[in-house]
Amino acid sequence: MNNLTHLNDKGQPAMVNVSEKPVSLRTAIARSIVSMPQEVISHFIDGDIKSKKGSVFQTAIIAGIMAAKKTGELIPLCHPLGLDNCKIDIHINNENEVVIDCITSITAKTGIELEALVGASIAALTVYDMCKALSHDIVIKETKLMEKTGGKRDFKRG
Repeated sequence: MNNLTHLNDKGQPAMVNVSEKPVSLRTAIARSIVSMPQEVISHFIDGDIKSKKGSVFQTAIIAGIMAAKKTGELIPLCHPLGLDNCKIDIHINNENEVVIDCITSITAKTGIELEALVGASIAALTVYDMCKALSHDIVIKETKLMEKTGGKRDFKRG
C-alpha cells in the first residue's frame, strides 16, 4: 500500500513484527529546546533554575527518564522496551534557551528513537511546568531526533 510500517496490507494499524529481526545495539539522541524569557533565566544559579517547586533541571531529568521508560504505554504501536541506558543532559545556551538532550541505548530488535523523543519532550514540559509561575512566555520551540544507530540505517543530523 505504502511505506508506512505501522499499516498492514489492508491499511489497518498494526504493530511492526520484529520477531525475525536480529538483535543489535541501538542508540538514539533526541533534543528539545525551550526558549526562556529573561525573568526565568535570572533564576539560573549554579547550573540549575531554582523555583518554589525545587530544582527545575533535576526534576526534569527524572521526569524525562521516567517518560522514556513508559514510551510503549504512551505511543499506541510502539514496542514496550526495557532501556539499557537513558541519560538526560540539560544546559542553557547563549540564546537563553534550555537545551535538553535525551540519550538512550538498548540491545534489541527494534530502535529507541521514540523513547529518546518522549524523554526529551517530557523533560521540556517539566521545565515549562516548574517555571510557569515566573512567566508564561516560555516556548518549547522544537523536539527532534539528532541521531540514531543500529537497525537498517544510521542517522545523524548535520
